[in-house]
Amino acid sequence: MSSKKNAELPDRDALLAFLAREREERSDGKIGVREIARAFGLKGEHRLALKQRLAELAAEGVLEKRGKRLTRKGALPPVALVDIVDRDRDGELVAIPVEWNEAESGPPPRIHVRAPRRARPGEPLPGVGDRALVRAEPDRDAGPNDPPYSGRVIKLLLRARHRVLGVLHIEAHGAGRIVPIDKKQAGRELAVAAADIGEARHGDLISVDLVGKTRFGAPRARIRETLGSVTNEKAISLIALRAHDIPEAFRAEALEEAERANPATLRGREDWRELPLVTIDPPDAKDHDDAVHAAPDAAPDNIDGFVLTVAIADVAHYVKPHAPLDRDALERGNSVYFPDRVVPMLPERISNDLCSLRAREDRPALAVRMRITAKGKKLDQSFHRIMMRSCAKLSYQQAQAAIDGEPDETTAPLLNSVLRPLYAAHEALQHARNLRAPLELDLPERKILLKPDGSFDRVVFPPRLEAHRLIEEFMILANVAAAETLEERRQQLIYRAHDEPSREKVTALSEFLGTIGVKLAKGQVLRPANFNAILGQMKGHEHENIVNEIILRTQAQAEYTHENYGHFGLNLRRYAHFTSPIRRYADLIVHRALIRALKLGEGALPETPAGELAEIAARISAAERRAMAAERETVDRLIAHHLADQIGARFEARISGVTKSGLFVRLSDTGADGFVPAATLGREYYAYDEAAHALTSRSGVSYRLADMIEVRLIEAAPIAGALRFEVVGGSARRPPPAPRKGGPSRTSASPKKFRGRR
Repeated sequence: MSSKKNAELPDRDALLAFLAREREERSDGKIGVREIARAFGLKGEHRLALKQRLAELAAEGVLEKRGKRLTRKGALPPVALVDIVDRDRDGELVAIPVEWNEAESGPPPRIHVRAPRRARPGEPLPGVGDRALVRAEPDRDAGPNDPPYSGRVIKLLLRARHRVLGVLHIEAHGAGRIVPIDKKQAGRELAVAAADIGEARHGDLISVDLVGKTRFGAPRARIRETLGSVTNEKAISLIALRAHDIPEAFRAEALEEAERANPATLRGREDWRELPLVTIDPPDAKDHDDAVHAAPDAAPDNIDGFVLTVAIADVAHYVKPHAPLDRDALERGNSVYFPDRVVPMLPERISNDLCSLRAREDRPALAVRMRITAKGKKLDQSFHRIMMRSCAKLSYQQAQAAIDGEPDETTAPLLNSVLRPLYAAHEALQHARNLRAPLELDLPERKILLKPDGSFDRVVFPPRLEAHRLIEEFMILANVAAAETLEERRQQLIYRAHDEPSREKVTALSEFLGTIGVKLAKGQVLRPANFNAILGQMKGHEHENIVNEIILRTQAQAEYTHENYGHFGLNLRRYAHFTSPIRRYADLIVHRALIRALKLGEGALPETPAGELAEIAARISAAERRAMAAERETVDRLIAHHLADQIGARFEARISGVTKSGLFVRLSDTGADGFVPAATLGREYYAYDEAAHALTSRSGVSYRLADMIEVRLIEAAPIAGALRFEVVGGSARRPPPAPRKGGPSRTSASPKKFRGRR
């Protein structure tokens, strides 16, 4: 509003309307006397009259002054600090403002909280108990019982600042202390007054709120929730679930929907029940969402080629958009796998029953049929909504043993008709894979085996079989076919994307390789083949392990996105996850998109704006990172618990990280991670060489990433999953017979010094 020479003082309604309008338009919420006077062109005596009128409105309880800001009484500022306190019946998060004067403004308004549009790497999803900054606005579509405000998370504040999970230890005098489970907080205990302990018992896993610090002694905490005894066999994975706010129980509406679901019929489906599809999975798999088949192509234009079929469980038939099952699945984002339990994305009625491709039972599926040449080049593809019947449930080991000449009673009848064609088609796909040259990193899988009582038994590293590679290549081809088909139909989708390494990481890699005599030109356009060439050059070399490790760390993290920028690691221009809708929400979106694009019946993706699809992609990317962190921490805690009674034992280890404060190590037998403080390395000064990933003493003794050393366990914190070691031997690099004067050579990374001590 422009300034007026003889402006009139606005009346009550005009002032309130202006404040409401400006609140929605201003991102900073700064609306005071100056802004109002400028907008209405008020000066001199009119400005004094404005102050008087605003004071009268405040006295009436219509307006509220917060600092220099004016707002309607009981209204939220545009940006508010909130605590997320609940979920509504649809599973959406509900928050209330942290700063609110109930005596003057009444009960705090509720805010429907939406997730961030783009989740940053490592950023957790918002959940109950979190504190966040939100941009809030009145929700014009809210019903009488709905939150009157809607807010989008600007920044999720770490819950560790106000919420801590830990183990309660009750002292003789009745007061308690809390030992945090977070590895980063190890050694930082909290104090709980005896009066605040309530019914909690010694050794219970509890959730506490921080209530303040004392000048002397531990910070004070108040028990919020008791989660049960930490000695319970399920406690270790429960810690991860609570620490990462992973939903464990399905809402009643979702369970009821799952129980009401009826098995799919042939209506609207092609009958493929005579096709001998087989499932090939880990031996302990409880759900089976993919089945495969291969046969020679009889078409004259594809001599010696193959027809491949990949059939995937038709989850979209049972999980409809925006229904209770769908809301729970989106909240989870994916299934989470712990050694002692699985937290599924969908209830067992769906995941382990109706959608699991059980042998010799009719199951609905979405199938892709692809023709490939003898050299593995894909000629075409077509998608079909089918009814199938798996002819066998096989494990990787079973399938491989049969091909290797040791069939059992299940695989013997399938050897020539089913398994040999699958392996022949896989051999053809290997030609195409070699030409594509995806990134070839050697990453052994670690698996924790438990005893019948749920306690730790041992760690195994299962061998990677040709059967694993066969299924992997079939799934990659099907995923590519899904992305291509949707792009051809101009249908929006969620891609699985993997960006190329950042310039900073490539520069750091180049500098490191230079220290071992390997050249990698800075600034060149890198492809996976460039990394593979370096890995091949280092095969059998003393630096093989460290090069593998650093090339892995150079890579970006894959994510889900509605915008396609390719998959660097697989060296593919377009890629989408299609093959696991039982355990990944992204795959369910792709299924729905295919159903919509190809007009395959019910369960299609509804009209979805690009912004909403971007938000879904961000949410499930964050959920994936959350699951990975929870799974990793649970394994760390299990192994630390197993090693807790082995203090003083020696282990062979490989250096997995080097910092100025010490060495991160990984034990060879269990894969357990631990830390060697620099103070335990010796009496000398050590220099941290960032480019070389090494700590080097003045006398030339050095510890470098990927070196093998022998360590002694000196401390274990099972609940935090933390292990501390000291070096007692191994292949620390010793100085040459005649060291140069001036100590170790320096690099452009400007090594930092510290003094080690025993």
